Amino acid sequence: MCTGKCSKFIGISLYPLALLSIICNIFLFFPDFQTTYSKEAAEGLYRLTDEIKYMGGVVGGGILVLIPAIHIHSTGSQGCCANRCGVSSSRMFLSIIFAAVGVAGALYSGTIAVVGLIRGPVCSVEDGTWSRPFLNSTASYLGDSDLWDICKEPENIVEFNIGLSSALLVAACLELLLCGFQVLNGLFGCICGTCSHKEDQYLLPNTYQSSVTFSKCGSVQ
Repeated sequence: MCTGKCSKFIGISLYPLALLSIICNIFLFFPDFQTTYSKEAAEGLYRLTDEIKYMGGVVGGGILVLIPAIHIHSTGSQGCCANRCGVSSSRMFLSIIFAAVGVAGALYSGTIAVVGLIRGPVCSVEDGTWSRPFLNSTASYLGDSDLWDICKEPENIVEFNIGLSSALLVAACLELLLCGFQVLNGLFGCICGTCSHKEDQYLLPNTYQSSVTFSKCGSVQ
């Protein structure tokens, strides 16, 4: 597969991942799929985790990946045949820069997701206070579902937090791999050209092209 087609494939693949990151981050603002806790958080009450407010999925895995995806897709859509000094080579070089931005965005989103998973959700415990009960716990709550009952409200907040944060982490890892591969793909395209099979015919002298014809059986006349 030539570098142009690779870019097109990578760009298209990044679209759903960026969209997934944005959706997951937005859903995290609404524990138990209710707006009540977001409204209370806006009033200054402790209802949402700090990691949600860092907007890792919207900014990092979303916008900072979506913009590079558009350019990378556009680069591949220009066609895979070009020379190393042409317009496509310049677009390939720009795609390296955009892909690096995507790598940074994916790293940001993934880091926030990991921190959110480790520190756990904000919830109301048995005495009615709101805190992060797993923050200073010696045992990992991720592998022990019996500990999840400590959170009384919002309902199923632990599963909610683990599910969406894990989705953000998986999306970020895939974005990181795709953007990192595009950096290598772009470098290869700039150095070696972007798959110039069609262009080879234009490198032949016109006099030679006009003097050589091929019969249907493949012989030269």
